[in-house]
Amino acid sequence: MLQSTITKETFDFLKALEKNNNREWFNGYKAEFKAREAEVKDFFEALRERLESHDDIERSKLFRIYRDVRFSHDKTPYKTHFAGSFSRLGAHLRGGYYLHLQPGESFAATGFWNPNKDDLFRIRKEFEQDASDLREIMNAPKFKDIWGSLQGDAVKTAPKGFDKNHENIDLIKRKQFIFLRKFSDEEVLSRQFIDDVDRAFKAIRPFFDYMSDVLTTNLNGESILD
Repeated sequence: MLQSTITKETFDFLKALEKNNNREWFNGYKAEFKAREAEVKDFFEALRERLESHDDIERSKLFRIYRDVRFSHDKTPYKTHFAGSFSRLGAHLRGGYYLHLQPGESFAATGFWNPNKDDLFRIRKEFEQDASDLREIMNAPKFKDIWGSLQGDAVKTAPKGFDKNHENIDLIKRKQFIFLRKFSDEEVLSRQFIDDVDRAFKAIRPFFDYMSDVLTTNLNGESILD
């Protein structure tokens, strides 16, 4: 049976790792790391089962704890968190889920981190035509209570070919379309944490359904998929 909770021992290990982020210490606690990693893997598998009850998940991934320090000024060898992602199925369902577990810094994230050039242009053209459906989704009380406001980077002025005075220029200027929900340590270590995460991810579906519809059709609403 899959482990469906995150224990205090896992956060204790991450706290100790933050204070002793070196290979000598880590190698001395390798068995403990393997036990904590196994627990988190089980949790992510259990969460994937929850997600698959209301969405189509193509793949999931638990990220390695080892840092790539080749091009970084920070040479500490290990991440001080566990994190993983879930990708939705194929070209029809866009968007993905991310969960970050770290003492004092845990959060769930969803959305579109860096849309490719074609997708970003298509999204902007949709907003140029009409963004009322998206605003209705984002302003729904239940949605807003869980996910707050839209986040992500934006260009400083209107993208080329778009009117800087357009009524939806606040959305058109965006390069990323992200929602974040933070969790306290108490919430993460509670027995209902997996329910809370699944509930939050389920609540993002109206946004994903909207964006999936935009990215699989042209401006006339005709499918662009084969």
